Amino acid sequence: MPSVQVMVSSPRRFGETARRDRWWVQPVATFLALSAFILYSTWAAFQNAHYEFGAYLSPFYSPLLFGPSVHAWFGAEVPWWPPVLPYSAAFLILWAPGGFRLTCYYYRGAYYKAFWADPPSCTVGEPRSRYRGEQAFPLILQNVHRYFLYVALGFLLVLLSDVWKALWFAAPDGSVSFGIGIGTLVLAANVTLLGGYTFGCHSLRHLTGGRLDAVGERPVRAKAYACASCLNRRHMLWAWASLFSVGFSDLYVRLCSMGIWTDVRLL
Repeated sequence: MPSVQVMVSSPRRFGETARRDRWWVQPVATFLALSAFILYSTWAAFQNAHYEFGAYLSPFYSPLLFGPSVHAWFGAEVPWWPPVLPYSAAFLILWAPGGFRLTCYYYRGAYYKAFWADPPSCTVGEPRSRYRGEQAFPLILQNVHRYFLYVALGFLLVLLSDVWKALWFAAPDGSVSFGIGIGTLVLAANVTLLGGYTFGCHSLRHLTGGRLDAVGERPVRAKAYACASCLNRRHMLWAWASLFSVGFSDLYVRLCSMGIWTDVRLL
């Protein structure tokens, strides 16, 4: 009986690959872009200042639960905040949109490659000898993404109300009139991009039609599923565009508040 020779290849070393293309460009670009956003948003959150300009409110601080502002929901001071800890109004709310993005299916794949090299790219050696997946702590916590989705939908309503408020401008005599400024458009564009990102979420597709054997049997859910699926086809684009818009919205409000930029009234 002829013998059968079995070839067993050894695991690739970290970074080893037969690919000749510039496979490293995307993970490096993702690392730089996400790192820049994390650094800026952390810095902006610790400032606890320059987050409003007239009717404009930075999305990093919305909803403004406590603060010396007309936008605050519950007054100026947080009665239960430990005095030994640094305080910012952004600390109370950024965990929600941050958690939604952190557990997002697209962002998982992006930062697993860019930050953990798990793997750096397809057919490229990684620094780990075995695959663990998301079935053990701490990555099993990624499964709470659908619950962050519910919170993110609520935040969209709050940001929509911020756009509505940004349509009303106070005059020196105290009167309020309808208008549109550059800041109004910036905040409106931000909530539009965030809406495209949120409503294209994989979890929303699952909630609208993922458990049905035949989606067409439920016309309303079928339309919702089709809408979510359409947005999901460009989920990566929505994810990056909304990440940029939310950061730029804070920057715009901040620089206008500091007097560096001038908000132009268009109407």
